[in-house]
Amino acid sequence: MIELTIDGMAVSVPAGTSIMQAARTVGVDIAKLCATDSLASFGSCRLCIVQVEGRRGLPASCTTPVESGMVVRTQTPQVARIRRNVMELYISDHPLDCLTCAANGDCELQDMAGAVGLREVRYGMDGANHLAAVKDESNPYFTFDPAKCIVCSRCVRACDEIQGTFALSITDRGFASKVTAGIDEGFLASECVSCGACVQACPTATLIEKTVVDAGQPERTVKTTCAYCGVGCSFEAQLKGNEVVRMVPAADGGANEGHSCVKGRFAWGYATHQDRILRPMIREQITDDWRAVSWDEAIAFAAGKFTALQRQYGRDAIGGVSSSRCTNEEVYVVQKMVRAAFGTNNIDTCARVCHSPTGYGLKQTFGTAAGTQDFKSVAHADVIVVIGANPTDAHPVFGSRLKRRLRQGARLIVIDPRRIDLVRSPHIRAAHHLQLRPGTNVAVINAMAHVIVTEGLVDNAFVEARCDARSFEQWKAFIAQPEQSPEATEACTGVPAAEVRAAARLYATGGNAAIYYGLGVTEHSQGSTMVLGIANLAMVAGQVGRDGTGVNPLRGQNNVQGSCDMGSFPHELPGYRHISDDATRHLFEQAWHVALDPEPGLRIPNMLALALTGQFRGMFIQGEDLAQSDPNTKHVTAALRAMECVVVQDLFLNETAKYAHVFLPGTAFLEKDGTFTNAERRINRVRPVTPPRTGLAEWEAVCRLSTAMGYPMQYDSAAAIMDEIAALTPTFAGVSFAYLDQVGSVQWPCTADRPLGTRIMHEEQFVRGRGRFLVTQYVPTDERSTRRYPLLLTTGRILSQYNVGTATRRTANTVWHQEDVLEMHPHDAEVRGIGNGDGVLLQSRKGGITLHARVSDRVPEGVVYTTFHHPDNAANVVTTEYSDWATNCPEYKVTAVEVHPVD
Repeated sequence: MIELTIDGMAVSVPAGTSIMQAARTVGVDIAKLCATDSLASFGSCRLCIVQVEGRRGLPASCTTPVESGMVVRTQTPQVARIRRNVMELYISDHPLDCLTCAANGDCELQDMAGAVGLREVRYGMDGANHLAAVKDESNPYFTFDPAKCIVCSRCVRACDEIQGTFALSITDRGFASKVTAGIDEGFLASECVSCGACVQACPTATLIEKTVVDAGQPERTVKTTCAYCGVGCSFEAQLKGNEVVRMVPAADGGANEGHSCVKGRFAWGYATHQDRILRPMIREQITDDWRAVSWDEAIAFAAGKFTALQRQYGRDAIGGVSSSRCTNEEVYVVQKMVRAAFGTNNIDTCARVCHSPTGYGLKQTFGTAAGTQDFKSVAHADVIVVIGANPTDAHPVFGSRLKRRLRQGARLIVIDPRRIDLVRSPHIRAAHHLQLRPGTNVAVINAMAHVIVTEGLVDNAFVEARCDARSFEQWKAFIAQPEQSPEATEACTGVPAAEVRAAARLYATGGNAAIYYGLGVTEHSQGSTMVLGIANLAMVAGQVGRDGTGVNPLRGQNNVQGSCDMGSFPHELPGYRHISDDATRHLFEQAWHVALDPEPGLRIPNMLALALTGQFRGMFIQGEDLAQSDPNTKHVTAALRAMECVVVQDLFLNETAKYAHVFLPGTAFLEKDGTFTNAERRINRVRPVTPPRTGLAEWEAVCRLSTAMGYPMQYDSAAAIMDEIAALTPTFAGVSFAYLDQVGSVQWPCTADRPLGTRIMHEEQFVRGRGRFLVTQYVPTDERSTRRYPLLLTTGRILSQYNVGTATRRTANTVWHQEDVLEMHPHDAEVRGIGNGDGVLLQSRKGGITLHARVSDRVPEGVVYTTFHHPDNAANVVTTEYSDWATNCPEYKVTAVEVHPVD
């Protein structure tokens, strides 16, 4: 600790603290323009100067560290005079349009001019200035007005330090200095990813949201949670009346800490899009026109249809699908309705088609179906392994955090068939890119474990203290076999043995090592096997239970974790407890006052298959577009067409709604009251920013349907639903809306022993007691390239769009991604006579679609890649029925195809 005096007050602060920070601890705010809490000190504005006794000159307080015995004066006549002179120079080259400026009342330049006492500007406007500089309006969400720029570099530094894109720079020198996007090509054409960090950092109206320009400054704020990916960013929705003016990332957000991406920051306009359906609709046949009706008529119609189907075909003839886009409370009442009102366990969730292998694999090995760390943990990682994930596109706020750690010196291993941005981007280079063939994940992870075991790199102390000895010995004997070696697996994986060995050694010996994985792990026929293999690798190297380590699934949708937590699988009640367990089932029976079926119900693939045989007749679908997001689209649509009652609860008439008989309008996230659980198990409050435009919350509609079917379900509020969840689910025992409002957010388990939640799982021991190793035999997928279909298709996401594009296609984000395209290696394109931008037919044994080609060496020879955001392209027409052996998660990532040029 350093002792000093500031304005006559004794101050004690840690060594390395700046004078500005030290002054703030005693309530002294020093004038500033270039300094912010989120950026490194810069010292360019010269407004924060102070006097230090015994030192010549006036140092910048933001860049000057405290020293023992230092005597600082922040306000003297000389300091005040120079600050006014500096501010006078700024204002002399700045438009004097404060009264009509969009930032009036929210402008730091305006505030600081008042703070330093500037009352006049002695310099005329006749000399050289920047007042005629032309605005850049190219970005659809914000304006760049260089006439108002004070060249403080805050936007440039935010792009560098927070986002890590390095899209902005200060070009030229002296009076000609200016902020430039890219190579002076404008924001839209540059590398800018529109995360909004620059807009957030700007102290003037130079960078400002177009919504603020149009609507004026907001008047009130409601804190809520983003409804896009599994990062779970906290936002302050700023409103004028009931109109959202802008979304500002919350500085105290546990997952994002003041950062955001283009989707959460700007792409919220879909909530008020003209395509939204706001009234319930019904029809007898899917060929009939929709008829708008009252809520009472729609509920009665759906209840009558479902009841009649069960009376005729049995109670198992209907079922439901919950949504990973909805709140925990909304999901909970859906699975409760299916079990209590429908009288069946035919409940599944869209997590089935993304992360169900995560739940299975981590529960089998560690004892809990969730990731081990919080996002902040990556700051302590020395080695980072990214497997089958593309964080900068699919989880961009975490991707920025990860890149920050890489720039600080952490080493990176990427295991992916495609060269994602992390492999090579500004100031980042992966130490190893294991560019494996699609479908060979398990062979690669086994080969890495083989190296650790056979080269004596096992963390024996960890294994002996924390893991099951018998299972370890069985697994060790299997993994040490010569056929698991990198040399033996090279022929099938395509990854050089030397690279696998080097990556394995780095993971085992490079310090704290963390694994982050995505759908490129789970969406395979061996998805569960691969999750088991990742857990084995982490345990054998002792990389679990502390900061900077762990196994971390990057969940795809905003509430994939929560939808699983809430009991949306046919074999599990909330909290991942099996339906056949008598004690657990009796607990719910007593609370719900109904007998529950002890036998697991049908999964989504089973429901669809039985619909085609006439055994399954009706489905309630909450916020999920099965017809676009599930594999083998023709099979899905045929099954939906065969059903006699399909009820869709959603915002828009999506592809699935074409086959629906009842449409119940849903609520956008800005209208929801509840909680989301993100990829790090963080339970975040979702608060209603505006009233539901439909007149009814989604959980209320579900409760009315349940009641109409004979099982009364009524709650006073969403908070009452969470109270019931907490009473019945041990990991949520300490959670309530009131508590979350008090502490901000918590990571489950949140119990009496851990009232603030659990940052890191398995610190002292695994949840299941001792970690269990399981044999992970590599079994090649049945979907293989042939002479007729010689290429392998794999799929992924792009930054600007989200999943099937239901929301993002109804925003200005389409300016970056108008269509899905097919990436092909130059060799594969050349031998087929295909050029960049040409139309192509992508054909599999299941169907064909047309796209435009993008010739790129991001994919290796023999592999093609596309996204699945646009229904016009319908990527899932070509994907197959193959799925994970344990969970039925579809094998989206491996489809044998051929590509032909077309008009």
